[in-house]
Amino acid sequence: RAARQATTTIPIVFIAAGDPVGSGLVASLARPGGNITGMSFDAGPEINGRQLQLLVETVPNVSRVGVLWNPTNLFLMSYWIETQVAARALGLTPQSVEVQDPNEFESAFAAMTRERADALIVLSDIFATFHRRRIADLAAKHRLAAVYGHRLYVEAGGLMAYGPILPYMFQRAATYVDKILKGAKPADLPVEQPTRFELVINLKTAKALGLTIP
Repeated sequence: RAARQATTTIPIVFIAAGDPVGSGLVASLARPGGNITGMSFDAGPEINGRQLQLLVETVPNVSRVGVLWNPTNLFLMSYWIETQVAARALGLTPQSVEVQDPNEFESAFAAMTRERADALIVLSDIFATFHRRRIADLAAKHRLAAVYGHRLYVEAGGLMAYGPILPYMFQRAATYVDKILKGAKPADLPVEQPTRFELVINLKTAKALGLTIP
């Protein structure tokens, strides 16, 4: 957004923007308009259903799932709604755990412990990603098996992640830069949504939780 405010003429390519339309970066995904285009991280809220399914397949007898998310990010509201629907379809009880300040993480995990959550799903945004190591550490401390939106959480010690392949998105962004340098206009390059996904598991964390990966 800072770059957008600085220029309306120099081409800008973004990588892994959560909600480029809602945040006002582009007019639409198909026709960005203006001088900005790039890669959207948004795979659609239904991806959380797949993440919950993987959690059910991995954690025996899971019944109550904490849902950690940032309520100040309006982009995540549809994800929270879809997560509730998906959880109930799998026979799970979702527990909303809202965190918008780093000082709230401890109390959030304490609340999940009080409510006897069996597992955790984190709705990923830049706030959660920035604090991924702390989230993973607290999940381990409270012995909560957790699923996340991309591999950076797993590399920080989280149990598992299912989501877009971030390095591939960086590579795709480079092709957009190449096209622009050869004369293409950002306004004519549709914003690309994720097309390649990966499941990543931290076997060390699984072992510490006493889980056997099928």
